[in-house]
Amino acid sequence: MVRRMYDWVLSWANTPYGTPALFVISLMESSFFPIPPDVLQIALSAGKPLRSFWYATVSLAGSVLGAFLGYFIGYIFWTATQDFFFTYVFPEAAFRKVEELYHANDAMAVFLGAFTPIPYKVFTIAAGVCEIALLTFLIASIFGRGARFYAIAAIMYFFGPTVKTWIEKYFELFTIVFCVLLVGGFVVVKFLLK
Repeated sequence: MVRRMYDWVLSWANTPYGTPALFVISLMESSFFPIPPDVLQIALSAGKPLRSFWYATVSLAGSVLGAFLGYFIGYIFWTATQDFFFTYVFPEAAFRKVEELYHANDAMAVFLGAFTPIPYKVFTIAAGVCEIALLTFLIASIFGRGARFYAIAAIMYFFGPTVKTWIEKYFELFTIVFCVLLVGGFVVVKFLLK
């Protein structure tokens, strides 16, 4: 299923709607969609390396706007939607860890969630539930997501299609590495909570 969704996201790179799709996927991923926009950003940048930083900007804009959607899901609809999210989007234990992290340091929690492979939607929704300050949320989101997307842009600008070929060839290995990084991210969050 993940591979089918990955392929669907990648299919947008071969259409004239790749850039708008990148914006929409970035927006959705910050609040409920499981596939990160990095996948499409890499594919688009591989085809046009000179536009890599433009694609990073599109990813950033969509992701930050989507982060506010996640925030408002948490702030307004959490009571009515929490069962759906705990069942289909992320486990309750992950949410509770993020909630604890917010109480310790909200800006760092948002930044870590925005930059690391930990699903950002957990952080955006938890930010709304915890009612962290919107300015703090905005600034940390911009810096965290910006660092992530512009790092990808720099790699694609200098190495371009080679990176995409590598990912396609070693997709299963990258999936395993991503899962290890994801678990590692949760371990880091747990360590920070001590």
